[in-house]
Amino acid sequence: MRDRLAHRGPDDAGTWCERNVGLGHRRLSIIDLSQEGHQPMLSHDTRFVVAYNGEIYNFEALRARLPGRRWRGHSDSEVLLEAIAAWGAAKAFAACVGMFAIAVYDRQKQELTLARDALGIKPMYYGWCGSRFVFASELGALDALPSADRTVSRDALATFLRLSHVPAPHTIYEGMQKLVPGTAVTLSTASPSIGALPAPWTFWSAKESALLEPFARSQADLDAEGLALLRQAVRSQLVADVPVGAFLSGGIDSSLVVAIMQECSSRPVKTFTIGFDLAAYDEAEPARRVAAHLGTEHTSLTMTEPELLGAMTELPRMCDEPFGDSSILPTYLVSRLAREQVTVCLSGDGGDELGWGYSRYPLCESAWARLERIPSPLRRAAAAVIGAEPSLALARLIPPVRVRGRSKHLGSRLERIADVLGHREQADVYLDFVSHWKHPDAIVLGGHERRSIYSDRDDWTTALPMWRRMAVQDLLGYLPNDILTKVDRASMRVALESRVPLLDHRFVEFCLRLPESELRGSEPKRFLKRLLARYVPRALTDRPKQGFGVPMADWLRGPLRSWAGDLLEPQRLRAEGFFQPREIERKLRQHLAGEADWAAWLWDVLCFQNWYDARRRAT
Repeated sequence: MRDRLAHRGPDDAGTWCERNVGLGHRRLSIIDLSQEGHQPMLSHDTRFVVAYNGEIYNFEALRARLPGRRWRGHSDSEVLLEAIAAWGAAKAFAACVGMFAIAVYDRQKQELTLARDALGIKPMYYGWCGSRFVFASELGALDALPSADRTVSRDALATFLRLSHVPAPHTIYEGMQKLVPGTAVTLSTASPSIGALPAPWTFWSAKESALLEPFARSQADLDAEGLALLRQAVRSQLVADVPVGAFLSGGIDSSLVVAIMQECSSRPVKTFTIGFDLAAYDEAEPARRVAAHLGTEHTSLTMTEPELLGAMTELPRMCDEPFGDSSILPTYLVSRLAREQVTVCLSGDGGDELGWGYSRYPLCESAWARLERIPSPLRRAAAAVIGAEPSLALARLIPPVRVRGRSKHLGSRLERIADVLGHREQADVYLDFVSHWKHPDAIVLGGHERRSIYSDRDDWTTALPMWRRMAVQDLLGYLPNDILTKVDRASMRVALESRVPLLDHRFVEFCLRLPESELRGSEPKRFLKRLLARYVPRALTDRPKQGFGVPMADWLRGPLRSWAGDLLEPQRLRAEGFFQPREIERKLRQHLAGEADWAAWLWDVLCFQNWYDARRRAT
């Protein structure tokens, strides 16, 4: 299992076994490159042993709170382990500022504890394989176990079709789970209840901060405190015994991180951007302008469409579960570019969730404001008319419109409008906005969609006003399950550590209490833009949000047409038995004919098919 994860840690390997417990570790050496940082590592009193993936950024401060110890080296691993020995796991985890997936064994109590960092930057899978309790950073480690149950969860598959990812705690395999961010589980290894999963316990949650009253402070005070917290986060994440750089897109979030990095550095920061020969998807020029203004040592590589398509061969190796965010392809390419010069890269991920930056937030609000004025019976009647096949057939005759280089099809948009018209509350509208397949249970044979933070109406988020609830749902759902999963898999595939300063949990707690006036209104991300304006003229970053996408709609009609046709062939789908082919076949036919844009929907099914095909061949 350990060596299945060699790409995550090519520098060192270790195992530790005792009685019926074994820990394995692959190391990407970042802090203390000597053997004193080797894992699995035993505490000084030999009671605890740890294997963990990640970084504890405040390890020096924690070390100062642990006097009287004779330190073997200067690694954060040793500090983490001694904090657990001194304070217990729960207090130690809560004291850590960082990203981590931790397995720690208490030899005295014969208890194994697994933990995942506050925001879910690092992954942790666990579950039973027969009589063995197993855990790993990726599901692919299970391929080393002949007894592993690789039964596909049809419920998880249905959830995947809606959200384009499998949300924690679920996984694509029956019987396996992944830890929700900020939680841990503890298992007695002396007398385990075989087959029963231990109940998670929480050491950090966004809930407490999100439910507090917003700050009642002046703009100047908010700016000063926010900038101080962010500077603290960036400085701590620059600590490494290997070269450090940053991803730079030229947008608000990455530019702010790089600006503070350059402020903290005595030499030019190494920054990296991937450019494309497709104007609608190219971020190279905005990034170059910001890099020139800040004086970074900038590397930009322009990729052609064939090179971008070539990255698809890595998808089955990168994604241990079906994963439908196609921006993992350029993320992998920019990670590969950065790895040629650095071992650690900082990114600006998290800014849209913390700064209310997604365009879907105001769009959802404006859509609901209009819908509320229409009586519910009239809305449902309009939905029936708009969604009827005669209306859709007529709409599909209208040629698509190009908006910033991307095609917009009236036919597929009308189907989405019909879905939205039928909703009774704004929470349902937002669920629609983050959904691909709106009725996945009808597509996945025997599948019943699992509840998620977006569909759970009993969740504590219902206590939040809807404008804030959308961003908090994304912070706890879309961010760890999509964005951070994408960056972790793409960067670790090339043994590059990606760090996320905006997700220092102290800065997150601060942002969750920003008043409405700092987030919502005519200017999104107002607070982050003000901080950035101290370093970069607004003219350099003031542009429409672009995203890190690929031209999937065109690809499916062009270079990927044959590949997609093979994987979605109706007879093949019937033989494999996961999908009802009829609706997939309809969407593929309309998409290929240029009558609608169903690229995102089809890509989700293709990602599962590609993943399943690769797993079947591997076993």
